[in-house]
Amino acid sequence: MLQQFFESTLGITLTAVIILLALLAGTGYLKARPERNLSGRQATMAMVFSAMAITLGTVLSVIPVFKLPQGGSVTLLSMFAVSLIGYFYGPVQGIISGVAYGMLQLILDPYVIHPLQLILDYPLAFGMLGLSGLFYKKKYGLLIGYLVGVSGRFVCSLISGIVFFGDYASGTGMSPFIYSLVYNGSYMGVEALMTSVVILLPPVRDTVKNIRNMATA
Repeated sequence: MLQQFFESTLGITLTAVIILLALLAGTGYLKARPERNLSGRQATMAMVFSAMAITLGTVLSVIPVFKLPQGGSVTLLSMFAVSLIGYFYGPVQGIISGVAYGMLQLILDPYVIHPLQLILDYPLAFGMLGLSGLFYKKKYGLLIGYLVGVSGRFVCSLISGIVFFGDYASGTGMSPFIYSLVYNGSYMGVEALMTSVVILLPPVRDTVKNIRNMATA
């Protein structure tokens, strides 16, 4: 029932409105932060960059390396693209944008069996990618922030798997906790490892630094 709603025109429209409101809320928040000294133009630029990063992450997410039957897939750096928002603008903007990205994923590839599962697997899980912003001032903040953001998403998906998909563990010889741990770790862990290698490449770090300077100028 819920999944059919989010596949309907009304559901898609409502979700799109939520995404737009999230981006506008992020812009308003940045304008209201005197400690960051952002002008109206800079805050608007932050919204534009956030929208671009969300779009890039979405495009990358629909090119999965492989996809699992109950949801989840290894993608071409989609989580990294979204985590950059927090790394550039701080955790609040990152979390808000992550929520918007999660709602967009709900439009594109819904797998919903319960309202709480929806919240855990979409807005909350992807919102956790914004935790990368907690480390935006650190020397190795790009890598640490990304890994913390992915870990936050993993915890949300782990809980969702235990509570709402525990029945799939039947016949596997695993408890719901171990099954969810293995299932979610099998795709998030692979993507995190692959992305970490990419982040450690000097040309990638230099490129991200240049983009950050441009996006926050």
